[in-house]
Amino acid sequence: MRVLVVGAGIGGLGLAAGLTRAGIEVEVVEQAEQVRAHGSGVTLFANGFGALDALGIGADVRTAAGAAGTYSSGSRRPDGSWLMRLGGAAENLRVIDRAELYRVLLAAVPRDSVRTASRVVGLGDGGVVLEGGTELAADVVVGADGLRSRVRADAFGDPGIRYAGYGAWRGITEHPVPIDAAGETLGRGARFGIAPLGDGRIYWFACVSVAPAYRAGGLDEVRRRFGDWHDPIGALLDATDPAAVSYAPIEELARRLRTFASGRCALLGDAAHAMTPNLGQGANQALEDAAVLNHLLGRDLGSAPDIRSITATLARYDALRRPRTQRIARQARLLGTVMQWRHPFLATVRDSAIRLAPTALADRQARNLQQWSLPAP
Repeated sequence: MRVLVVGAGIGGLGLAAGLTRAGIEVEVVEQAEQVRAHGSGVTLFANGFGALDALGIGADVRTAAGAAGTYSSGSRRPDGSWLMRLGGAAENLRVIDRAELYRVLLAAVPRDSVRTASRVVGLGDGGVVLEGGTELAADVVVGADGLRSRVRADAFGDPGIRYAGYGAWRGITEHPVPIDAAGETLGRGARFGIAPLGDGRIYWFACVSVAPAYRAGGLDEVRRRFGDWHDPIGALLDATDPAAVSYAPIEELARRLRTFASGRCALLGDAAHAMTPNLGQGANQALEDAAVLNHLLGRDLGSAPDIRSITATLARYDALRRPRTQRIARQARLLGTVMQWRHPFLATVRDSAIRLAPTALADRQARNLQQWSLPAP
């Protein structure tokens, strides 16, 4: 059996790593000239690590991520006063430099299995068609090519892309910065997030509610908007290389897909369920997708699968993954709307609700989100 993965993102590489370990022939097709990532952190929760373990690379990612910190976490106001502190649920997560995660994923995939500088322009009868006319054949094609997926557009239809109403700057400090707490600070139409990496550097993000055509500045604008918020936000910005700060509008699929599987083609990650980052689950859900698809392909299909068995296996994948990912996407969208409220009255209501909510309730919701396991045999 031969599997073709379109897109060398976290989910695509995770799937390729799992298939490689299972002895299944796999090729990853990536349009960029190099597979690399930089400038942001990735939050991995218990469910994400469970998926990585199922793919056979959990231990390597834990080593790369370093030890989990023992910081207070929760929500604060811009003056630093606490609205809510999380309990033990925050202990299950680790934040890793995206570049380090990619390094581990790439190391788990044979170098000759990744074809770069190869742009997929459509699907063919037996695989995909690359720009220039080259055709690549496969028994299974997996679209892991992100929010603007070419595979999705060809095989599933284009649901459109929705701007969430806000954008985000992201950066990682150049060196460790002492902090006493992590989490998010909430303003009116603005928030700032602090997430420590295992080596003491800090991944941070800054969200603002702006028009879709907003032309964002760089680190200087982040300082102007957030520099007078509580410590250590100013110190984090001072410790960040301006050239390494990126800004992007937050976008998601405009509507839910009716299926993640079509014939011998399946979607995973953002191509299937691109969501806003408010629950930190984007990468974790992509890894769950990869783990489930890897499990089903290795369990249900032999060395020479027929179209009927492939279709049945991918339909099972759809049934297992679509309800959970689309539910989480809805939750993330709602949470982002509330967190970005700009009206003074609405922001006050939000803060009061967070302050009055029992910590145990917030912890239970976080733990429930992270409960995941492979399907039963």
